[in-house]
Amino acid sequence: MLLPRSSSSTRAVFNTLSRPFSSTPRAQSHIGREPIKYPAEVTFTRSPTSLTITGPKGSTTLPLQIFVKLEHPAPNQLTVAVEDVKVKQQRQMWGTTRTLIANAVTGMTEGFTVPLYLVGVGYRTALEKATAEKPKDQLVMKLGYSHTVFIDVPPHIKAEVPSPTKIVLSCTDKHLLGLFAAEVRSWRKPEVYKGKGIFIGNEQIRLKSVKKK
Repeated sequence: MLLPRSSSSTRAVFNTLSRPFSSTPRAQSHIGREPIKYPAEVTFTRSPTSLTITGPKGSTTLPLQIFVKLEHPAPNQLTVAVEDVKVKQQRQMWGTTRTLIANAVTGMTEGFTVPLYLVGVGYRTALEKATAEKPKDQLVMKLGYSHTVFIDVPPHIKAEVPSPTKIVLSCTDKHLLGLFAAEVRSWRKPEVYKGKGIFIGNEQIRLKSVKKK
C-alpha cells in the first residue's frame, strides 16, 4: 500500500490513537518499568530475536533485541528490562519495546478502533463489499470532486459505514490502522476556512477568517 506523503495526516491519527510521549531517556526508562497486565488467554513465546503474542484475535510477532529481558513477577503481569541502562541504545529501546508489547497485547485481545467523520455539503461514503471480480472491500466516497473516490480496504483492516458521513476502522495492529486512516484522511484533509474535510476521532481545527481586500 502506497501512503501519500502527508506527515500531518499521520500525526493526527496517532495523536487520536494514543497519548504523545517524550522519547527522552528518563521518560523511556519510566515507561519501560511499568508492568504490562494481560488476561489469562494471552500467551508469550520468546526466541532470541523475537516475541510472539497470541490472544483471542490471533497472534503477532515483534522483533526483540537480545539485550531485552522479560520477566513475569506476578500472574498475568509482564515486565520489560534491559541488561545495562547506561548503554544509550538499550535505554532508548526500553520504553519503546514496552510500548510495542503493550500495544500488541491490546491488539490481540481487544483490537483498535478509530472513527472518521466526513464534514461538508454533499460529502458521503458507502462500503462496497468484496466480490469474485473485486477481491477487496472498497470505500466509495463523494468528497466534492468531479469524480468519485475509491479506496481499497486492506485485508487486515475492517471497515464499517454506520452512516453516510461516518467510517469506523478496526484492526489488531495499531500502526497499520493509523497508516490506513491517514491515507483515507489525505483525500480531503480538514481545511481551516470552511471546516470541511475528513476528521479523525475528536480531531478539531481552528477556523481562520478570510481576509477581505
